[in-house]
Amino acid sequence: MSTAITPLPSRNKIRVLIAKPGLDGHDRGAKVIARALRDAGFEVIYTGLHQTPEMIVQAAIQEDVHVVGLSILSGAHNALVPEVINGIKGAGLTDALFLVGGIIPDEDFVSLKAAGAHLVFTPGTSLEEIITAIDKNAPKR
Repeated sequence: MSTAITPLPSRNKIRVLIAKPGLDGHDRGAKVIARALRDAGFEVIYTGLHQTPEMIVQAAIQEDVHVVGLSILSGAHNALVPEVINGIKGAGLTDALFLVGGIIPDEDFVSLKAAGAHLVFTPGTSLEEIITAIDKNAPKR
């Protein structure tokens, strides 16, 4: 079964960083998201597995991204997400849209949003929903 992704209208590209912080070694979901975003017309930078928060901060700053998507399946989201968000904002990229995806218990949504995550996606979220959310909420520069 193939899902067709509708490309975005021609306009300035939204730059999205997809990162896998920590020791989580499962990247299939992150790769599916990265490819769907690329097919929809976003400019996507994928960092690969086992990134430290510092590595993600540096990539976000160097690439001047509009969106930072963190894919976490390890359960370390409450520790890693705030560290990445604080690092990116502290480095001066204050208008980025922060997304978190993965195995995130409902009770952790509030603390992740308090830490600066704008949107949290869990398994079963459609690719179109993620694409629409980014297109609607990414900062316009």
